[in-house]
Amino acid sequence: MISFEEADTEEKITCLHMTFYHPSQKDQTMFSCLNFCRREQVRADEVAKFGRDSNVCHYNLMDTRVSRIQFSLQFYRKLNSSEFCFEIKNMSKKTKLMVDHTELGYLNKIDLPWKCIICFGDYQILAETQEGASVDYFEIYLHLSEVPILQECLSSLQPVPETGISSPFFPSQGKSPTEIDENEPWYTGEGGWSGF
Repeated sequence: MISFEEADTEEKITCLHMTFYHPSQKDQTMFSCLNFCRREQVRADEVAKFGRDSNVCHYNLMDTRVSRIQFSLQFYRKLNSSEFCFEIKNMSKKTKLMVDHTELGYLNKIDLPWKCIICFGDYQILAETQEGASVDYFEIYLHLSEVPILQECLSSLQPVPETGISSPFFPSQGKSPTEIDENEPWYTGEGGWSGF
């Protein structure tokens, strides 16, 4: 029997939390093949692929508007560093991929920020990286959001005006715009941010 002192140290595994939202998720089955609220261990040398084709992608989206392979995630360690990161690549010829404010065309790739929003079509994904030290594996932990992720992130950034209305930037809600400080970041409503 191996003594406590001789046992291998358990390495903390890097985990990518991905929270999904689609406006039609209650009526359609686009997320029926995803395992929510369960950590999945992936070998460090594997590429995690998201898309419609179950023969190629481990993470399947059951939607004809999604490409066979929509995007991929590659786990890697930065050069001359102990820091681990993910690289995201757009694998769709027909749909642009937005990572925060960066638009990725077909085969474009960037480092995934430690916390960011990924968008394509009507899909919204909040990605958050939890650091680890394992060189052999990483984990992906999928979650489902009941509310739009962009709206949630906006409401946490917006100042609360004196009237108590905390979401003045959505015209569909029928509320008039509230005055804010010109140095505050604000959402333009055209898919972008202003004031940064």
